[in-house]
Amino acid sequence: MTEQVNMNDQDIQAAHKLTEAYGRIRDEMAKVIVGQEEVLEQLLTCIFARGHAILEGVPGLAKTLMISTLADCLHLGFSRIQFTPDLMPSDITGTEVIQEDKATGQRAFKFLEGPIFNNIILADEINRTPPKTQAALLEAMQERQISIGGKRMKLAKPFFVLATQNPIEQEGTYPLPEAQQDRFMYKILVEYPTWQEEFDIVKQTTAENTAKVETVLTGEEIKEIQEAVRRVPVADHVIEYAMKLVRATRVLEGNVPDIVADYISWGAGPRACQNLILGAKVRCVLHGRYFVSTEDIAAVAKPVLRHRLVTNYSADAEGYTTDTIVEKLLEIVPASESDIATNPATAPAVD
Repeated sequence: MTEQVNMNDQDIQAAHKLTEAYGRIRDEMAKVIVGQEEVLEQLLTCIFARGHAILEGVPGLAKTLMISTLADCLHLGFSRIQFTPDLMPSDITGTEVIQEDKATGQRAFKFLEGPIFNNIILADEINRTPPKTQAALLEAMQERQISIGGKRMKLAKPFFVLATQNPIEQEGTYPLPEAQQDRFMYKILVEYPTWQEEFDIVKQTTAENTAKVETVLTGEEIKEIQEAVRRVPVADHVIEYAMKLVRATRVLEGNVPDIVADYISWGAGPRACQNLILGAKVRCVLHGRYFVSTEDIAAVAKPVLRHRLVTNYSADAEGYTTDTIVEKLLEIVPASESDIATNPATAPAVD
């Protein structure tokens, strides 16, 4: 536990607050949402790592309800944008209108803020709107600002985009370009509930339900936790493990595992390495530790990499998904400190 020396007492106190708050948030969310604990953990990981997330699942799995309930738990400003084929960029960012001063009769432009000026932005069914409108989120997600009429406007802090999309819709949808998908820290898959969970859902939602969630964290507390998470120490061999996982997906560089050479046409970039480390930092704190292990890296590998790998026709024909390939890489790439240092043959060496 000597690695804790890199965190001061204030950081450790903030990290402890996150560990405690995580349990309280789960309890509050359970009043409204049945199950989906892994999805909740991944959502919170993105929020405390200052990242964005995209949730994918079939209709009726409470994706929208989960995000709005989480916003209530965190006492943050919340905007929901329903993405439709006719949605315009100005519907997201806002627009300038001419207003007349009744006292002087003079006219001037006034900017009316759009829903993007909030803390948590729910981009509901993001794949139902054209690329021009999808791109309106890019600057906001990356720079935490928007440009209107030659002016740059800073967005509220903290700021998160949590998007949802339906994987089974084909007609009238616009799949997100790879460049925009890369802006999302995690792609979270929302699965069907278990038998017992579905029984509880049906029972709970068909009776009178007046459950209300309580606020657990404020915006200032979240920013404090975010800063403390950044200072969680990471050993060099853990960083090298994350890099080896990512570099093993870059088929164009050669010296990759066979499963990558056979089924991947494009691998992950440096942002994947950054998000693996950030996700692992939050995860270790959520689980009551103040140092990152290779197990934390492996635990966040799927949500970080699944939307950053482009499979080829062979993978589609043989039923290989990006999750399947990540699972194989986790088996192939060495995770122990000694193996990382002495066995570079299983993955591209760290430059």
